[in-house]
Amino acid sequence: MSILDANLQFKVFVHNLNRIYFAKTYLDKKMPGLIEKASFKGLKLGMTEFWEDVKKQIVRMDMIYKIINELPSDKNCNPLKAIIKDEFCLDDKQELVILADIDLILYMQMLEHINIATYGLLKTVSRQLSYDEIEQLLTECFDECVDNDELFLLIAKEYIA
Repeated sequence: MSILDANLQFKVFVHNLNRIYFAKTYLDKKMPGLIEKASFKGLKLGMTEFWEDVKKQIVRMDMIYKIINELPSDKNCNPLKAIIKDEFCLDDKQELVILADIDLILYMQMLEHINIATYGLLKTVSRQLSYDEIEQLLTECFDECVDNDELFLLIAKEYIA
């Protein structure tokens, strides 16, 4: 039993969907510059794969907005977008190239951990609201984030091994 009624659950759902949607659309625009910062070919490929997943997730969220008959709204301060904008101080010059690449890996993993948590919450609320189709779309987004987190962990191990 939920302490929130369906109307409040819906508001929680839309609020968090807006946050991740605008974070993803903002990140989509930032990815070319982030990929360019990577020096290791494996990292560039991993980031390119990540970017393709970002684009697929945006398409899925567009579908979700249509299903729930809502328009995306970025009217509130978006802390997820602020984290992306900060870029984990990636513009700071490192004395070793490996340090810059490791910073990129950590940044990508930090973003994926936020995405995993957000998609997890959205899946839970969509289940409460009996949005089966939406829950499936969110599960696909969630699974991509988990896979990408593992990918960046493997890329980090290539540096260390």
